[in-house]
Amino acid sequence: MANAQNIQAKAAQVEEISKKIANAQSVIVFDYRGLNAEEVTNLRSDMRKAGVEYVVLKNHIVSRAARAAGIDDSFHTMLKGPNAFAFGHEDPVAPAKVLKDAIKKYKKCEIMGGIINGTVSDAAAVNTLADLPSREVLLSRMLGSMMSPISGLAIVLDQIAKKGENAAE
Repeated sequence: MANAQNIQAKAAQVEEISKKIANAQSVIVFDYRGLNAEEVTNLRSDMRKAGVEYVVLKNHIVSRAARAAGIDDSFHTMLKGPNAFAFGHEDPVAPAKVLKDAIKKYKKCEIMGGIINGTVSDAAAVNTLADLPSREVLLSRMLGSMMSPISGLAIVLDQIAKKGENAAE
């Protein structure tokens, strides 16, 4: 029988994880089996560089925390076997990108799914998210497409002005 201290410690852990889930822009669940210690160390380093928090937690603790955070019950089906969790606090795409790169590099582990902006997503959706260009690339593309008509108009106006100067001479 569990003693009162253990119960309180687990309740505190559930509350802490629940807050992390609620505050994270994305939480990716992945099966880390097959990675050796060096590979896990490299993965943790890559995640830190990307601003992602990597933790290994017990599935039942995460399940309780997800319920407390109001996450859909379909999330609980992903919590089978040994899982690790990647919390993206600043960029919702970063955990998926780092994990997809690790899977390509090591040919091990598997994305199980996750929570993206409060919505439960399966592994296919997370992989699709990982394939998206970075926020900076998307912004620069958008700015470039917005500037394209303006620069085209400027060229046309310049040509008209030159024709007007040539006609005046």
